Amino acid sequence: MAVVEEDGFTRAGARLHVSQPGVSAQVAQLERELGQRLLDRSGRRVTPTEAGRAVLSYARAALAAVEGVRRTAEEFSGLLRGRVALGLVPGAAGAVVDGFDVVEVLGAFHDEHPGVEIALSEDTSERMPAALLRGELDLAVVGLAGEPPPGVSCQVVLDEPLVAAVRADDPLVAAAVDGGIPLTPCAGGP
Repeated sequence: MAVVEEDGFTRAGARLHVSQPGVSAQVAQLERELGQRLLDRSGRRVTPTEAGRAVLSYARAALAAVEGVRRTAEEFSGLLRGRVALGLVPGAAGAVVDGFDVVEVLGAFHDEHPGVEIALSEDTSERMPAALLRGELDLAVVGLAGEPPPGVSCQVVLDEPLVAAVRADDPLVAAAVDGGIPLTPCAGGP
């Protein structure tokens, strides 16, 4: 597969960290075992034969399966690797509310899984669900009013009331009272 993708034995050897004669010997052994020539070496370029093209998809699938086995074994041994893109509302990284501390949670995760890169970004609660659906984010900490958009699952990690603060003589106070909205004075204010 590397010989075909790299268009030659020398580059395939460099990619695989094996000498060119070693790659040639491995291909020749595979051709003997299968009883078919897999590569046409007659021109300036190495190209797959008809049998080689037919076998190539199976070789790719086998290598993908081996990678899947490796990844699964690492997950069981706690050696997760990769990247997680996390979106936060502005200020969430520095806030601690009711014992929920984003920095502490991320630090603990990194301690348990040092091979996982965490990429943080800040955006609004309105835009991050769309970024999740586009695959730009893996996870987002947002403020939601109502149900999440279709295709986005959510788990409440913190349930805090949202308040609006205005001057006592602001016209919104009168509108709220007229609309039957209960008002609570803020501590330390009139």
